[in-house]
Amino acid sequence: MKARWPLWRVTCAVIGIALLGGCAASGPQRAEGPNPDPLEPMNRAIYRFNDVVDRYVGKPVARAYGKTPVPVRTGIGNFLDNLRYPITIVNDFLQGKVRQGGADLLRFTVNSTIGLLGVLDPAAKAGLRENDEDFGQTFAVWGLGDGPYLVIPIFGPYTAGSVIGDLAGTQISLLTQGPKGKTAIALWALYLVDKRHGVLDFDEQIQQAFDPYLFIRDAYLQNRRYKIYDGNVPDDELYPEDDFADEADAEPAP
Repeated sequence: MKARWPLWRVTCAVIGIALLGGCAASGPQRAEGPNPDPLEPMNRAIYRFNDVVDRYVGKPVARAYGKTPVPVRTGIGNFLDNLRYPITIVNDFLQGKVRQGGADLLRFTVNSTIGLLGVLDPAAKAGLRENDEDFGQTFAVWGLGDGPYLVIPIFGPYTAGSVIGDLAGTQISLLTQGPKGKTAIALWALYLVDKRHGVLDFDEQIQQAFDPYLFIRDAYLQNRRYKIYDGNVPDDELYPEDDFADEADAEPAP
């Protein structure tokens, strides 16, 4: 593990400190609701950097990728998602979802064999739906909280909990633990391009927002809550007061 991820422990320590800081700050503020974005100035700076990279690299590459035949893109997406599916299976069981974990294990087995390493999705035709669980969700289910909102260079929006969760997930994902060297880099690049292509349709909506940074942040945080609660989000969690208060009157940072 040290050879493949030399900065893993350091990164976890830094993000962990940020997480603890966010949790500590939330105590006295709980009456008014914790601030989900205490690092907003830094996050906005990284967001602007990511936006430039995306404008000149990410978006053009994703559009070029979109010109490949749909069956090819579907097969690639299925294959890459299948490589990461052990993350979902492990977290099913860690969250106590034994029946779902068994179904997801069966889904992974069927697609990895009959489905030609996941390129095809015969499991879906058999009624085994795809689930999405990660360590960040598991931490939240265990009561550890998701922590403050973060924008990561190149990778975009996260929370402290989801960053640590994704780092933990790399240790069981076949996308990172299977291939080596240039093959691993190529697969990771293809995974990022495939995911970027999947959200191209939202670009216009984001750019039309009064403040694209707030739009992305609030959409991401809502999506995290939706996943953590498996879609059954309490009303007070679905629209936390501090997340959206005065957004209409907010002015985007320069």
